[in-house]
Amino acid sequence: MTLAITVGWLIALIVLVSVRSLLSADVRWWIWTCACGVLMGLFGLWYVPFLKRRRARMAAERAAAADRQFSSGYVSRDNGSNTVSSTETPGKSTRS
Repeated sequence: MTLAITVGWLIALIVLVSVRSLLSADVRWWIWTCACGVLMGLFGLWYVPFLKRRRARMAAERAAAADRQFSSGYVSRDNGSNTVSSTETPGKSTRS
């Protein structure tokens, strides 16, 4: 999809550059809009695969850490929550 949109911006850029002399000065900003569209599309074509590889690598590292933790027999009870229960809060009573 990103490739198709980038190609569309490129075609529009080529058309506008080819008829640039026929355009009035107040609509020539479209040339820069198309150029920015092409550049952003090229960046997206580079960045999305980079992001996917990074996420896959991080998921593999998490899975390996979980396998190591499971194979050692130790299982952490920490679920990542920062919530403190009333029994763990110092100075607070649970009685009403």
